[in-house]
Amino acid sequence: MNKTQLIECVAEEANVTKKVATETVEATLAVITKALKEGDSVRVTGFGNFLVKERREKRGVNPKTGEAMIHPAKSYVSFKPSKNLKVED
Repeated sequence: MNKTQLIECVAEEANVTKKVATETVEATLAVITKALKEGDSVRVTGFGNFLVKERREKRGVNPKTGEAMIHPAKSYVSFKPSKNLKVED
């Protein structure tokens, strides 16, 4: 499902126009993005948690030159689904 399909489904499920659904989805994603950029986690009960995690610095090798290099530490977003969110066959 892509963003357009998500908006269509939200519009149908909530019985609102696509314009309202678009604004709602965009606002929700903006709030989640802002919180994550500020280093906060976002917990949606019954769905899951969006977390900011830190990846530590690590050593590597440039495959072209064979030269040793350092991959800097960085932050990344992780999603941990709720126990209620189960995908069954």
